[in-house]
Amino acid sequence: MNTYESSVTDWTRLHPNDDVLIALRNLNAGEQMEVASGQHIILKEDVPKGHKFAVRELQVGEHIMKYGYSIGIAKEQIETGRWLHTHNVSTGLSGLIDYEYIKTPLEKPAVVPANLHTFQGYRRSNGKVGIRNEIWIINTVGCINKVCEALAKMGNTAFQGRVDGVYHFAHPFGCSQLGDDLKYTQQLLASLVSHPNAGGVLVIGLGCENNQIEEFKTFIPAEDRERVRFLKAQEIDDEMAEGLRLLEELTELAEKQEREPVPISELTIGLKCGGSDGFSGITANPLVGAVSDKLVAAGGTAILTEVPEMFGAETILMNRARSEEVYEELVNLINNFKQYYVNHGQNIYENPSPGNKEGGITTLEEKSLGCTQKGGHSEVVDVVAYGKKVTKKGLNIVEAPGNDLVSVTALSAAGAHIVLFTTGRGTPFGGPVPTVKIATNSDLANRKKHWIDFNAGQLLEGKAMDDLANEFLAELIDIASGNKVTNSERYGFREIAIFKDGVIL
Repeated sequence: MNTYESSVTDWTRLHPNDDVLIALRNLNAGEQMEVASGQHIILKEDVPKGHKFAVRELQVGEHIMKYGYSIGIAKEQIETGRWLHTHNVSTGLSGLIDYEYIKTPLEKPAVVPANLHTFQGYRRSNGKVGIRNEIWIINTVGCINKVCEALAKMGNTAFQGRVDGVYHFAHPFGCSQLGDDLKYTQQLLASLVSHPNAGGVLVIGLGCENNQIEEFKTFIPAEDRERVRFLKAQEIDDEMAEGLRLLEELTELAEKQEREPVPISELTIGLKCGGSDGFSGITANPLVGAVSDKLVAAGGTAILTEVPEMFGAETILMNRARSEEVYEELVNLINNFKQYYVNHGQNIYENPSPGNKEGGITTLEEKSLGCTQKGGHSEVVDVVAYGKKVTKKGLNIVEAPGNDLVSVTALSAAGAHIVLFTTGRGTPFGGPVPTVKIATNSDLANRKKHWIDFNAGQLLEGKAMDDLANEFLAELIDIASGNKVTNSERYGFREIAIFKDGVIL
């Protein structure tokens, strides 16, 4: 979708057919807004920054347009100039949908400046490229989290300066899991083991867990095992000493690696939003979409997830599917995730979180229409199951829920070197890979400088989208090349979360 640009400083309109305007500051009842030449609206009530007000009278049951699409229906008659939110707007979504593939013509490929076509990366012996040269510790079972945590601390002290750090990602699973539940945990962890941002990986098991090392090895491709070592704690007299010895061995292997020029076609980015507000779909998400389009045009890869936050906007993605086969895979992904909600007795179209509502997002379709903009306008080349790695260049859809930690972990496991995380309210957490926080507004960017890495709020202050997208892409190349680190890296905010209920594809 394309946004309609306005130079008005009090409000913005995203599409010429929209029924709503978005407040760019706190607006007060009685203020007069000039919404077009000679056309004025007097606000009937206060409108918080980032929230919506009606540009025309709306009847009960009438669909309300934003982004050029319906974001819900009027619960009551709404006068022009009224604040629109959960008290007078409800979702227009219900039940399962029969979809039809209507291929959307693709836009012209995005343009990447000549100076942004390469970065400095680590090319591994299997041909994959990493942007960090770290040592990772992956445990097969939660019972051994503290041993791994202690080893990571010891390793960081012992090998400081030789690698980019030694990191452990705690999780509580691997024991008392059976069948598909165990399989999906194994697949997710194995995909992390294979991640090229790690110059070496130490896999530690306890010995009595369901996720036995011998079986877990079968999930790790043979080409990736050269830089992996295994330790079963119950079989070693001193697992700490042996673990440190193996970390030394991996460090010696990793420090032989050197950065070299790599085309950005080798770069993979994950696309995520969390703690969204009314500006997410106006600034940060479209900015990330523009950068995604540029990377894809250069032959790179972008990964979009948060499947429930596609509900209400899914046809936009479906109709950009490369083929009918990909379209059907996306239909199945959407419908199976809806069925997952039904199976658990939950409302498919539940409203956004309390924080989203406070920020101005009223319905799920409004949230989804803003959320999916992170995918830009590129065609969808593949749909990938939870825990598995992407194999095709271009825009991929990966199965995962909207939960921030779970979805960022899934993006990392799928192969994202960097996760671009847009937020209007802020969050400190980071995933296993560099997690770049993009603020939707300058207030957040200025207030939480120790959380935020880039300010998309500049788009509300006169910065042109293409200029800011090129500036942001340059920033990402600096991060990928090791010239900069994200705030989450700087403070050691790294963690994973596993979707316990398993995949639903």
